[in-house]
Amino acid sequence: MNTNRSALWAIIGVVVGFSLPLLFCGGMALVFVWSAGAEGGSGLTASGPVPQHVSGPTSGPAVALLDIGGLITSGGEESGFPGLLESIGATPERLIPLIKAAAADEDVRALLIKVNSPGGAVVATDEIYHALETAIDKPIVVLMGDVAASGGVYVSMAADHIMANPNTLTGSIGVRLNDILEYGDLLQRFGVDVTTIKAGEFKDIGSGTRPMTEEEQAILQAVVDDSYANFIGIVAKGRGLSEETVREFADGRIFSGEAAVEVGLVDSLGYEEDAIAKAAELGQIEGAPRVIRFTSNGTFLDQLLSASMERLVVALSDRLGMRSVGLEYR
Repeated sequence: MNTNRSALWAIIGVVVGFSLPLLFCGGMALVFVWSAGAEGGSGLTASGPVPQHVSGPTSGPAVALLDIGGLITSGGEESGFPGLLESIGATPERLIPLIKAAAADEDVRALLIKVNSPGGAVVATDEIYHALETAIDKPIVVLMGDVAASGGVYVSMAADHIMANPNTLTGSIGVRLNDILEYGDLLQRFGVDVTTIKAGEFKDIGSGTRPMTEEEQAILQAVVDDSYANFIGIVAKGRGLSEETVREFADGRIFSGEAAVEVGLVDSLGYEEDAIAKAAELGQIEGAPRVIRFTSNGTFLDQLLSASMERLVVALSDRLGMRSVGLEYR
């Protein structure tokens, strides 16, 4: 009798084990279809930014919050995951529409950007900075969080006032190429030969199947140096310092919030309520300001694509070698 019951439970366990993945996939398919139908289109497509009340009065002049958190990456085709990373993470595709929405809203008198990012892709970082410089003609205050380093510093340079927590880690001003692994000797040990057919002497520059030549290294170093010089210029302009002064501390070192004030990278120390008050002051808002946050009003499926999914995608692309060699402010 006990043997029959054990066998029955084993069969039930197998059936349930096979059924759960099928039920999950079926449920996700139904969610996608429902979401797409509700929006009259793709379940991955988000509609325009909408303001959400955060604190203070429910009407009147406002300070708009913008979060730049996590790695700064490109969305769309550049990410290797078209359509997936536009609506999540620190991408130009997600952030620039929010910046433009704050610029177009007549009630918004100032923008408070909460930066908590170690940096990321050079072009994506510059696109966000350029939008802040050109798309919005209102006072900008940056509040640095746990980490606002490298590309996080770059985007902060569009601010009229930069505030940090005393324990914020910032700085790390510099540029690097993604690491280039040389594994040619390892392949040869396993009897694997690699033949490269190319047109153009430097077409396979950065290949991991052979050692890099001194001339190739010089070419890549020149590219990094050009990007670094641009970074120095951005910091000098944003902080009102000479490039010579910036180069004295822009050697990749990190600073605490307090040390960053001393070198002129940060204006003051404080917390979110202090940053809101500063933004209200610069925006000439009397009394307690209305604080709002613009968000992409996406579908239900969009809400499932959280920052955790973004980190998973980036981690997988790193592990699988799907990220091409490129410059990074990290």
